[in-house]
Amino acid sequence: MPSRPLVIAHRGASGYRPEHTLAAYELAIEMGADFIEPDLVITRDGVLVARHENDITGTTDVIDRPEFRSRRKTKWIDGREVTGWFTEDFTLAEIKTLRARERLEFRDRQFNGMFEVPTFQEILELARRRNVGVYPETKFPSYLRSIGLPLEEPMVEALQAAGFQGRDAAVFLQSFERVSLKLLKTMTDLPRIQLLDDAAHTMATPEGLAEIATYADGIGPDKRLIVPAGPDGRLRPPTSLVEDAHRAGLLVHPWTFRSDPVFLAPDYEGDAVREIEQFLSLEVDGLFTDFPDLIAR
Repeated sequence: MPSRPLVIAHRGASGYRPEHTLAAYELAIEMGADFIEPDLVITRDGVLVARHENDITGTTDVIDRPEFRSRRKTKWIDGREVTGWFTEDFTLAEIKTLRARERLEFRDRQFNGMFEVPTFQEILELARRRNVGVYPETKFPSYLRSIGLPLEEPMVEALQAAGFQGRDAAVFLQSFERVSLKLLKTMTDLPRIQLLDDAAHTMATPEGLAEIATYADGIGPDKRLIVPAGPDGRLRPPTSLVEDAHRAGLLVHPWTFRSDPVFLAPDYEGDAVREIEQFLSLEVDGLFTDFPDLIAR
């Protein structure tokens, strides 16, 4: 591990290539990322693949594929109704016929249609070949387990088979769901990270952090839990979250750092490096970024 804060390529170099493609991960590695971050969902035949959601409507060309028109469904997932096409309704062979698309309209779309949806196995092979760490996230693990397609067991098995074992392995396992991380603790001693969204204020207290420390090695907080913003988008003074987490023995890997103007607070005046420098000055241990080259310089 480097002595500087870790550069975690969020969905790969997803600011430059369609997210969760081998091309995005390869570019991130070339830009100096320490870890590539695949979000894991699963196919009907039990194969882990990398997509930010199990709903693949916006990140693949499935909507334009007439042979899959009947697969469109409405489901109730994690407390909300979602309509689209879902990985758990496709076999791996069918998923492999799809091609990735850029999700955000304001980013480069010239690579649409060029890349496959990668399996976790393919990502691990790339990580081994290029000597880079992996930072997989279990996505909707409780929902997927409820339909007979658990994520945790095949993820741990794949990591072990690829040689990623032990506390010193270049791996962090992450999830928003505490139950998933607690289950992983019973399966493996690989480091675990509790993700925190901007509504997780109770978990971001000293008491909440002490509880997290019983089953995880660090937190991955929304950066606004560290540097809040007001209703006008203007930044407020930093909270004590980084200091409190370190006091609890937890690593701090905030997300997500991007250079797209729409994602930057007005205080930074369009300069993404200023935001990164602020968080480095707060002594975070790593940063999730869509643009690894902004940090690994």
